[in-house]
Amino acid sequence: MNMQTLAAHEAMELHEMLNFKTLCLAKSKLMQGLVFDQELKDLMQKDVEQSTQAIADLQAIYAKAPFQAPVPKNRPTPILN
Repeated sequence: MNMQTLAAHEAMELHEMLNFKTLCLAKSKLMQGLVFDQELKDLMQKDVEQSTQAIADLQAIYAKAPFQAPVPKNRPTPILN
């Protein structure tokens, strides 16, 4: 089977979009706790659901990136006790 991969610049742009959508999702979730208007709260909840779906879609595309960063086996040593 011929698997298509993304070009390096496409993977980087996709990575930036994924980061942006993740930040938007975090902001919408955090701001829901500060909003008292139910209509605005409903709109923010709809944004959370759409952003979650968009992130899942972007992650599926990101799997086609030609490179992957290795995940270190050891965690960094904490500097504070």
